[in-house]
Amino acid sequence: MTRLRNVAVVLAGGTGTRVGLSIPKQLIKIAGKPIIEHTIAAMQASPLVDEILVLMTPGYLDEVRAIVRGGGYDKVSQILEGAGTRNDTTATALAALGEAECNVLLHDAVRPLVSQTIIAANVAALETHLAVDTAIPSADTVIKVGTDSETIADVLPRHLLRRGQTPQSFRLSTIREAYANAAQDPNFTATDDCTVVLRYLPGVDIAVVPGHERNMKVTEPIDVYIADKLFQLTSADTPAALSEDEYRARLAGRTVVVFGGSYGIGSDIAGLARRYGADVRTFSRSGSGTHVENRAEIAGVAAAVLAETGQIDYVVNTAGVLPRGELAATSEETVYSSTDINYLAPIFIAQEFYAGLAQARGSLLLFTSSSYTRGRSGYSLYSSAKAAVVNLTQALADEWAASGVRVNCVNPERTGTPMRTKAFGEEPAGTLLSSEEVARQSLDVLLSGQTGHVIDIRREDGPAALANG
Repeated sequence: MTRLRNVAVVLAGGTGTRVGLSIPKQLIKIAGKPIIEHTIAAMQASPLVDEILVLMTPGYLDEVRAIVRGGGYDKVSQILEGAGTRNDTTATALAALGEAECNVLLHDAVRPLVSQTIIAANVAALETHLAVDTAIPSADTVIKVGTDSETIADVLPRHLLRRGQTPQSFRLSTIREAYANAAQDPNFTATDDCTVVLRYLPGVDIAVVPGHERNMKVTEPIDVYIADKLFQLTSADTPAALSEDEYRARLAGRTVVVFGGSYGIGSDIAGLARRYGADVRTFSRSGSGTHVENRAEIAGVAAAVLAETGQIDYVVNTAGVLPRGELAATSEETVYSSTDINYLAPIFIAQEFYAGLAQARGSLLLFTSSSYTRGRSGYSLYSSAKAAVVNLTQALADEWAASGVRVNCVNPERTGTPMRTKAFGEEPAGTLLSSEEVARQSLDVLLSGQTGHVIDIRREDGPAALANG
């Protein structure tokens, strides 16, 4: 049976009134990009989404066209003017979808942190339901006030309440029928599309799939600040593991350059890539005598690899040092060495390999650590450099989007590597990730189509995994 086409409709008809700006709020930049671009990029990245429609505030379609061109969002098929109300904008989108049955995912443009997990849950639910809502439990007690709005009329049962988000997803024929019925009601009003189905097609069950607190709506001025911080600190979904054949298809005959490839995670990434047919070149201080903090040596490596192979498809940097101690007692030599290796090296690698990666429309993978979100006593140099690498990743992803070069950053949980053992000594068995598992998931990130993301890699039975379960 042929699966139905999945069409994501990005609803961007609102204005910036409540955030105090003269431009539509979906054009405000957070994390280096307009809000609507983050949203389009999330839909573009989903392998389940076949097509994207954008409904934009009248007068601003050219800005969206420029975003779509610059980002290479080839799933966007139409950019149309929105209407005066949310419901009218949805109706405009439905009219533009043609007659063929399909699944429609209606999503607020100002929810730029929608995850691939949420998108996938909506699509999966449409296999057994005609309508789907995304919602999260309410952490707060919800009260109903009286007509004066100043006194409590009722306290609602919190365990039955959910806070609605988007996407709201439907079979096209179902949402069209609901709107056709609503059009016959002279008193029709609704704040969302599931309400239209609930009221005007009461026989249709609406499935509920879990959303996430991160899938927030940017509405008030403080939301802009919060969303920006969430983009900085929140990791994206780990890409799905590929099959053996898919690994070979993406790596056979490709050139992979790994810095820090003599042991640990870098060595394991190199070994996996070779297993799937890649031409892997590893460079490190101990293995090849390469000093990653020396621009001239990095430039020499880039030129030599390009001359020998004719292409550079993937570049990985796992090189790093972890000096420990109070900053006040740290020598100047250690300050320079740590900063050069942990921060300047990624910069030099990015600069010297950009031309080759752009030619191949390739991918650069950097590494950070959980300490990037908050500096920690005893290794301030390492923590601050890793925070800088995250910002570098996000900035480069934005700068290089038009050239097709992808840049991502992996944030592994505590991992059993020689560098960690040297810094912390032997640790209890079972408390660390294996470098082989980190390497496997890092390879998935390297080969994925996403860019500008920080990807957490966690033990399945670890505290973070349990908290997110």
